[in-house]
Amino acid sequence: MEVMSEADMDSLLTALFDGDQALAIAEAKKLLHSGFSHTRIVSEGIQVAMTQLDAKCTVEQFNLLEIMLVGRAAVAVMKEMYPAHLPGYPPKSKGVVVIATLEGDIHDLGKNILKMILTAKGYQVVDCGRDCSVEKLIDIAEREAAMAVGVSGLITPVIPYVRQIKDILANRGLGNIKVMAGGGALKQSSAESLNVDFVAETVFDGVRYLEQIAEDGVIEQS
Repeated sequence: MEVMSEADMDSLLTALFDGDQALAIAEAKKLLHSGFSHTRIVSEGIQVAMTQLDAKCTVEQFNLLEIMLVGRAAVAVMKEMYPAHLPGYPPKSKGVVVIATLEGDIHDLGKNILKMILTAKGYQVVDCGRDCSVEKLIDIAEREAAMAVGVSGLITPVIPYVRQIKDILANRGLGNIKVMAGGGALKQSSAESLNVDFVAETVFDGVRYLEQIAEDGVIEQS
């Protein structure tokens, strides 16, 4: 096994920030072969790049082309590390999670990365896409018997929609479905102010929360 170094991770970050998909994939493969875990590559590579994207999307002026290129490179690396179409994979669903970027917001890179990681960990993920209405999200959550819904928001106008979700779920007898929020605009607020069950600071925060829900569900049903 090759000796691991922070310089190797820096090379991945450079490739991501340059928006070079082929080089980013090659650097991620080198890290895997060197002994870096998938989790570390995502948390110290992909997540750093996504944090940079979030920062650029919250200022008044930003380079949209740069954001798109970095985002696509990050998603390409995720697809390489978490292939979604391997035969017999995932072996068993831990539960259904319905995710969406709510209406008025068309940013979905963070949502797409969450989808890939959850799928890799054995969840059935139903993606409602971007610019999704609350009604559509809840209809699909009910139809799919979801254990949780995850909503992403990179802009503040989605906040009033987020606050509606739990109340509408409860009114329809679906109060058992957990609501998780994340994204640049939403992670600045508390769960109480958003009227949700959990606010994820990072993708892996959200994954850990959903893993706990799944474990609690198994305990309650046994």
